[in-house]
Amino acid sequence: MGRAVPAVSRALDILELFLDATTLSTPQIVERLNLPRTTVHELVGTLAERGYLTPAGGQPAHYRLGLRLFQLGSGFAENIDLVREAQDVATEVASACDEAVHVAILDGTDVVYIARVDSTHPVRMVSAVGRRLPAHCTGLGKMLLSGLSPESFDARYPAGQRLPAMTPRSITSVTRLRLLVTAIAATGVAYDDAESNDDVYCVAAPVYDHSGTMVAAMSISVPGARWSPQRRDEWTELVRRGSAGLSERLGYQAH
Repeated sequence: MGRAVPAVSRALDILELFLDATTLSTPQIVERLNLPRTTVHELVGTLAERGYLTPAGGQPAHYRLGLRLFQLGSGFAENIDLVREAQDVATEVASACDEAVHVAILDGTDVVYIARVDSTHPVRMVSAVGRRLPAHCTGLGKMLLSGLSPESFDARYPAGQRLPAMTPRSITSVTRLRLLVTAIAATGVAYDDAESNDDVYCVAAPVYDHSGTMVAAMSISVPGARWSPQRRDEWTELVRRGSAGLSERLGYQAH
């Protein structure tokens, strides 16, 4: 990398202060960055002139982020390729655990797989990129369902409906599914205990975009012969880190 330009670095420091504040005054910026008052006035004036900051109405010498930043952020969001980023991060996670890793999105009551990286061990999977599976039978799907509003969940799963099973362990009760996804929303992790494949267990975590919306989920899938409570905890932590990394690539900032 080339040498950092001090004036540009200071301007960016000013903008980054607004990550934790809606409005700031020039004296507050001076205090927080320990910069000369004249320098701050010049930088803030330039940023305001270019549309990166705008005066906060009714508060003299107070500023908030300007429209130009929104335009840049929108351009960034439009150019993010979820499938490409998902495949890259899934590859990293799979190399760390040598188990199959999937990323999927929700479409109605199904999950659609958009990325998959296989283990070096032979494993029979029912998943494939582009394939659809009932959301209630998969860890990925249950994770994604936990991000729905109660109204949206009820629209997809009317009370009293019996859900189709993929294995004897699949959930078939809407009431049980509703209780489970509520618990998943609180813990931020979902499991598939051989519910979509007789001998495959999964752990899944959420993926968020720049707006904080859950747009996908990532899972690690493991054959029953290698599944254990201790390893489950390890894979849970790993998939949490992987999904957080993918969320960060999509512009999400955890609070």
